[in-house]
Amino acid sequence: MKGSCLCGSVKYAIDPPFKMFQYCHCSRCQKFTGSQHSANIFVSPEQFRWLQGSEQVGTYDLPDSRYLTTAFCKNCGSSLPFTVKGGSNVVVPAGTLDEDPGIRPQGNIYWGSRASWCVETAELPKHEELPPRKKTT
Repeated sequence: MKGSCLCGSVKYAIDPPFKMFQYCHCSRCQKFTGSQHSANIFVSPEQFRWLQGSEQVGTYDLPDSRYLTTAFCKNCGSSLPFTVKGGSNVVVPAGTLDEDPGIRPQGNIYWGSRASWCVETAELPKHEELPPRKKTT
């Protein structure tokens, strides 16, 4: 299965089966993604490989974190897979996959740290594309 950054400079591949898929609501993931949570798939390091552009991958090692290191494309800023401190897992941002991983999120972690403005998506209106414009009179 392949994935890439927004500009296409960096490409990677992961091999199933995947360990888990979960949403993380910790404040660090909120900051890194700019969203209410991260959507992460976990694989072993042996299941991951860079296909192109590894020299374009920047990292930030959060000093006071037990596991978190972030990775991003130096060209477009997209989140990219990273190996956790200690090397036991590679965290793959699910939104960077170029195809359906065949696995669905299995849970929410750090729910107690969720953003104060977090609303479950099931509670919100859904539109296939942009919502219709309101007519002005």
